Amino acid sequence: MKKTLNLPLRGEDISSLRAGDVIYLAGTLVTGRDEVYHRIVEKGENPPVDLNGMAVYHAGPIVRETEGNYEIVSIGPTSSVRMEKWSADFIKKTGVKVMIGKGGMGEKTVRACKEYGAIHCVYPGGCAVLGANQIEKIENVFWPELGMAECLWVMKTQCFGPLIVSIDAQGNSLFAENSIYFASRRALDGAGRITGNK
Repeated sequence: MKKTLNLPLRGEDISSLRAGDVIYLAGTLVTGRDEVYHRIVEKGENPPVDLNGMAVYHAGPIVRETEGNYEIVSIGPTSSVRMEKWSADFIKKTGVKVMIGKGGMGEKTVRACKEYGAIHCVYPGGCAVLGANQIEKIENVFWPELGMAECLWVMKTQCFGPLIVSIDAQGNSLFAENSIYFASRRALDGAGRITGNK
């Protein structure tokens, strides 16, 4: 059964999720990556939209303007680890509940997700056109001086996903767990014996 969560979210909406779960989001979705995080955390600027309980998608969309309106052409995920140095302070300041991107994030983000009740999700790479088709409309754009990829787009979606929970609100990290598992597997040879000096 498909699990769809309606934005904005409360802590109890995500508290039962675990790393590896698959979810979809409905409601208002906001893009934000390096420059947005830098402005809010390092420059101390307030976000132009209320991010409390919201989802921020680490993406640099391709957008076309037609007759005064904006249309998403493609919107694939950016590597989330690029936001690692700002993520904890960003979560604390904004109250954001979901971060979405490509790949995992580090221990700083894991601790912040546990402390403030947030999650990180992975959107499948190579699905930029699918992502565009899941956006119903662009409602607004802020900080356009940052450029198309870096500015803050406010979008409406009825069903965005699939999103794989990579860090849950309990501090479990899917990528960290997989790293440990595969490291242990590398210690075994094809016959299942422990490798090393004999």
